[in-house]
Amino acid sequence: MTRRGRQLLGCLLAALLLALLASAPPARADDGDGDGVEDAASAESDPVAAEQALAEKFAPVLMLVHQDHACGPGEPYSPSAVEVLFDNPTVALRGPWTQRDLVRVGPSAEEVSAGLPGYELDLPGNPLAPGCDYEKWAERQWRGTKPTIYAHLATQKGVPDRIALQYFFFYAFNDYNNKHETDWERIQLEFAAPDAATALADGLVPEVAVYSQHYGAERATWGADDDARDDKLELDDDTHPVVYVSAGSHANQFSAGVFMGNTAATGFGCDTTAGDHDAVRAEVRTIPSDPELARSAYPWIGYEGHYGEVGPKRFYAGPTGPNRKQAWTRPFTWSGKARDSSIEVPGGGASSTAVAETYCDLVGGGSDLFRRYVDDPGRGLVVLVAALLAAGWLVRRTSWATTALPLRVRRSSGQVVAASLDVLRARPGLFALAMAPPAVLNVLAAVLQGVTVASAVPGWVGGAAVLLGTTALPVSAGALAVVVRVLDEDGLDAPVALRSAYATSLRRLAAGLPAMLVTALLVIGLTTSVVLAPLALVVLTAGVLLVPVVVLERRRGFAGLPRAVRLVRHSFGTLVPVLALGLLLLTTVGAVVAALLFVVVPVPFLVLNTVPSVVLGVVWPFVALMCVYAYATALARSAQPSQERAAVTSAATPDSSVAPASGA
Repeated sequence: MTRRGRQLLGCLLAALLLALLASAPPARADDGDGDGVEDAASAESDPVAAEQALAEKFAPVLMLVHQDHACGPGEPYSPSAVEVLFDNPTVALRGPWTQRDLVRVGPSAEEVSAGLPGYELDLPGNPLAPGCDYEKWAERQWRGTKPTIYAHLATQKGVPDRIALQYFFFYAFNDYNNKHETDWERIQLEFAAPDAATALADGLVPEVAVYSQHYGAERATWGADDDARDDKLELDDDTHPVVYVSAGSHANQFSAGVFMGNTAATGFGCDTTAGDHDAVRAEVRTIPSDPELARSAYPWIGYEGHYGEVGPKRFYAGPTGPNRKQAWTRPFTWSGKARDSSIEVPGGGASSTAVAETYCDLVGGGSDLFRRYVDDPGRGLVVLVAALLAAGWLVRRTSWATTALPLRVRRSSGQVVAASLDVLRARPGLFALAMAPPAVLNVLAAVLQGVTVASAVPGWVGGAAVLLGTTALPVSAGALAVVVRVLDEDGLDAPVALRSAYATSLRRLAAGLPAMLVTALLVIGLTTSVVLAPLALVVLTAGVLLVPVVVLERRRGFAGLPRAVRLVRHSFGTLVPVLALGLLLLTTVGAVVAALLFVVVPVPFLVLNTVPSVVLGVVWPFVALMCVYAYATALARSAQPSQERAAVTSAATPDSSVAPASGA
């Protein structure tokens, strides 16, 4: 071809290209991720693509409690890809025939897809004594992988034009009261639409969000606008629900805090989402709603056995998978049983109350003891028998027989307790009236303290109430000391003027206030040092005697403290058990009663928090009386050495009581 021919051909091709470009439609601006139009078109024609698109649009953000160091407090397990369990030489498939039937090491997902109900995928480790084994194992198995969650679109027969978008979270271990290998949790978002494509095309948002919590769930209204949405539902970027994951149990909460449960539905114990958090935006893998497509893409979804060890201790068995949950085929029946709220400790995100702490410790400690017993029953029985024998020896070691009066008698620690009970039994009405003022003040203080934590009331209101209630305790103890002295002088049936007793106590304690303040400061200062802790015990024991010393001996200023210390020298062995019993009654009984009450009757937390103050009003007279009788015992013991010296002197000089002769 000639040069001129080539030029003509080039011009024709250029003209054709320009014509094609001119006839092409203009490009559309993309509102989303760059391929939104293509995704929308694909979603309309492909149900699986629509389900994946909807799942990614509303994927949750998981807030895991931050763990500062390995095997420490916090949440060490991220939601993980369950596929890692398969073809894994550290995982064993066991059958249901005997305790340790080994079927295969490292089973594949296809092998378990046959169903195999009653089988178990056994991980390496002992869930009853997990230590740090599972955390280290999980770190090795999922190293280098991304956090993963599984989405599934569920419908229910008889519930038309409604879909449930479910997200399932798989964790390697459940480190809660009922420890077990692996854990499956979920949340559910419900749409008023027949399918995912419609929900996407119409730009729908969920009507409700449901978060699983142990065997139950909690719901929140989502709604189309902020006014209709529940305040507790937190969203990230308008479409991603924020899920606070309880450390250890993986129960899903709507906020950061401490949550108490007393049933299987709420969890028996305490869930905490308080503290710093790691926000996890996991990869979403959607399990198709079509069963055949689901089994083809994710063969393990057909497995009907347990993800984790079962063995003979079924209370600690690993859970079954998503397909065995009611929500898989009846999502709205499951969500219909969800609660509107959980029992949250007021201010639990920053601190906790004595009731909550005691309840959490009781349930957690009791669960640990029971788990150790199940793991090794022989050792548990030995420890129990030893504890009972030790308690019996301590009870039998002291004497108990005594009478309420006279007051100033040498008594053992057991007799101090018995005498205090005797005088209470003799005049119950008198002591009930005597303790009414501090009891009422302490209940009021507890109520105000709870109100300030749960509402916008200034914090100083609760603090002032607590200070007033605390101040009333020594004043009432001094009044009881005056009452017991009157009964000692005039008999158990003698009339007593309570107003006069309180006035006397208040006046004399005000005069001896410096000694009481110094005692409190010394105890606080000395307990900060291990070396000085024994001295702190001496000062604390002296504090038991300080109110009777100040009120009954009229010790002013700082004089009461050295006097109390001198008395302690003569009866330290008697006073220490009395002090220990008094501290135990004052600091734990009320909270324990409230915790046990919560198990039986889930009363509102504000009411529950007043129970320790009510119990304190009942227990305090007994503790105050023990202080009075301990003081009387110390007084009697301190007088004995001087009486013995006088007796020795009298025996050496029998006529020493006679005056010398005149002029001698």
